[in-house]
Amino acid sequence: MTSLSITMKGQVTLKRDLLQHLGLKPGERIELDKLPGGELRLRAARPAGTIDSFIGRHKGRLKKPLTIDEMNDIAAAGWAGEP
Repeated sequence: MTSLSITMKGQVTLKRDLLQHLGLKPGERIELDKLPGGELRLRAARPAGTIDSFIGRHKGRLKKPLTIDEMNDIAAAGWAGEP
């Protein structure tokens, strides 16, 4: 079990191996759930994309309609956190 120190500001820094275990990169977020008995459940926050954000992200940059394969590649990149 890993133990972490709490700063005077009440902050905790997760060690690199914990961040890697969660699959997190700098700037990404975590979610915490309060559980009974003073426990917390921590997990990587996964963005929930919408079709509007998908369309808006590529609006004006396309010269021709996308193929299904191109749409799949863009969607996969979005889920992988790639710009």
